[in-house]
Amino acid sequence: MNLYEHTIIARQDISPTQLKQIKDKYSKIVEKFEGNVVKLENWGLMNLSYLIKKNKKGNYIHFKIKADGRTISELEKNEKIDKNLLRYLTVKVKKFDLETDYFKKTEDKENSSN
Repeated sequence: MNLYEHTIIARQDISPTQLKQIKDKYSKIVEKFEGNVVKLENWGLMNLSYLIKKNKKGNYIHFKIKADGRTISELEKNEKIDKNLLRYLTVKVKKFDLETDYFKKTEDKENSSN
């Protein structure tokens, strides 16, 4: 089993219900192909560097997945045809960083350090 970090950018105008459905859909695909979602992070609505399909912002969802290449190819095949997604990216890693929350709000970081 390989380790992957997989990020999805969904359209800015989808509802929280649709966002949850997207998370569930892709988590189930990973599990169907005998993979394992180690961690699922919702990074929230963030600005894009440039317009993508007339969107200035996107909802970022980040998966840490333990799976094989067949699972990833099936995941990306489904994402290509999903109209709610703007972009996706999969990166193979040697180990996961499960402690750091890179996109946690700054107020939360200040409160936890006090």
